[in-house]
Amino acid sequence: MTDTDLKPKPKTKTARPPLYKVILLNDDFTPRDFVTKVLKSVFRMNEGEALNVMMTAHQLGASVVAVFTKEIAEEKSQQANDMARDEGYPLAFTTEKE
Repeated sequence: MTDTDLKPKPKTKTARPPLYKVILLNDDFTPRDFVTKVLKSVFRMNEGEALNVMMTAHQLGASVVAVFTKEIAEEKSQQANDMARDEGYPLAFTTEKE
């Protein structure tokens, strides 16, 4: 037998992916019922959550809807924007790095 010193292997940590916020931008033309419909269907919010996010956007000009990885944030933002465009509303969602 030989004496060998085994060096411990360095532990590699997997970095968490950066997170992105989906932001609802206020507009004065899209009906409230439609905004809550989009928030409930795309972001799976209940009625109270959807109303709260919508009213925050109305009062402050924008509201964070949810936080996801970049791909999911962009996908959900696009789904919500597509729903609005299909109905002819200017409702807009955007994403930004957290």
